[in-house]
Amino acid sequence: MSEKQILLTGFEPFLDHPINPTEEVVSALNGQQVGPYKVQGEVLPVVFDEAGKAITEMIRERQPDAIVSLGLAAGRVNVTPERIAINCRDGAVDNEGVAWKDAPIEQDGKAAYFSTLPIRKMVDRLVGAKYPAKISNTAGTYVCNNVMYQTLYTLEQEGRSHIPAGFIHIPANHELACHQPKYASWSTSDLISSIKLCLETIE
Repeated sequence: MSEKQILLTGFEPFLDHPINPTEEVVSALNGQQVGPYKVQGEVLPVVFDEAGKAITEMIRERQPDAIVSLGLAAGRVNVTPERIAINCRDGAVDNEGVAWKDAPIEQDGKAAYFSTLPIRKMVDRLVGAKYPAKISNTAGTYVCNNVMYQTLYTLEQEGRSHIPAGFIHIPANHELACHQPKYASWSTSDLISSIKLCLETIE
């Protein structure tokens, strides 16, 4: 039997954030064995079209057994698994200077897709380990939501909607808070440990 693979993605820095802690989390966990899964870590561009194309290609070429994408939610204090992705692009400019307003991600796509990750189990595991966590009911309309939606849409198109897939937002780390002290922050080591706990809940 071939080894199970979990695709774990993060993002490059964006907007006024000089660093993105998701890069460090993905780098630290890349290649690790977590439960039954070998972690494949990748960093996506914060560009609507490029990020969507990249995650779609990875799904189709690699056929991972599970997918978890990470995004920075500077200003949140909890690790927040996302419940739902909506078919909408809107908000600030991406790293190519492109902004969308009320635009669908996929013209033929559903209005929304629910995460297929065990998000309640993740939150319970984190809280049990004394990490602040809660389920989030909005992934926004920026590139994070775009990637979550594109992931679940692609899996449906590929007939693989049954596999665990979804998105988790994480708070700023201390390094980012040094540049932007208005944000609550976690140590990078705690962010890494918390995401590893989340991955351990995926069967």
